[in-house]
Amino acid sequence: MENKILSQKLEEILGLDSPPIAVKIVKAEETLPDVKLVTQHSRYCQLLMLSRKGQTLMLTAENVACPAAKAALGLGPLPEKIATGEMLCTLGLFTSKEAAAKTMSMIPRIKLGAAKAIVAGPLKDFPLEPDVVIIESTPEHIMWLGLARNFKEGGRLNLSSSIFQAACVDVTVVPYLSGDINMSPGCYGCRQSTDTPPEHMFVGIPAKLLPEIVESLETLSKKAMKSVREKSVYALYAKGLP
Repeated sequence: MENKILSQKLEEILGLDSPPIAVKIVKAEETLPDVKLVTQHSRYCQLLMLSRKGQTLMLTAENVACPAAKAALGLGPLPEKIATGEMLCTLGLFTSKEAAAKTMSMIPRIKLGAAKAIVAGPLKDFPLEPDVVIIESTPEHIMWLGLARNFKEGGRLNLSSSIFQAACVDVTVVPYLSGDINMSPGCYGCRQSTDTPPEHMFVGIPAKLLPEIVESLETLSKKAMKSVREKSVYALYAKGLP
């Protein structure tokens, strides 16, 4: 299926308020694509926010404003103050530098120097072959995407998050490196730096899995999703409530 059709089906079946976002990690050996650069220093989560609003833009090492995201995406080294936990303690995110440093030591990252830029934009008209597709929406929408991932093969999802670096790590780097979907409730950075509403969360989907997931969603929408959204069991139960 073409990206335009995949995006349309996701929006229609789930009832998304904003479009799925395509992400391309430009490798070091690749030529930079002809895509407009973000006009000001921006965080990666802000790039995703602009993509939700319809823009396709590129971040390079020179204009990534967040050093933790820059390191996670392979665009630069991790600053010592972040690696040692000092900065995270200053922000009040951990009780000690040791706890913060432990968390940072466990963050998955793209190898330093392996990437030279990140491009993100609406999936429906994305000009490149995406690596990851990110959806920001309500927990109910994210739930169906998780179920669609397991619809054919079954099993359990091995989700990974430190509730820190949600946009750059949880739903970009983890799916990119693992080849499987990952979900995140968000984090301090993306909720402080973007207009993401409190009720939203995130899922990152390797682009290669998206056609199967959309196909499974179509099947789920015919029975299971319809039944859940009608709240048929609750409606029956509610009749007996005082």
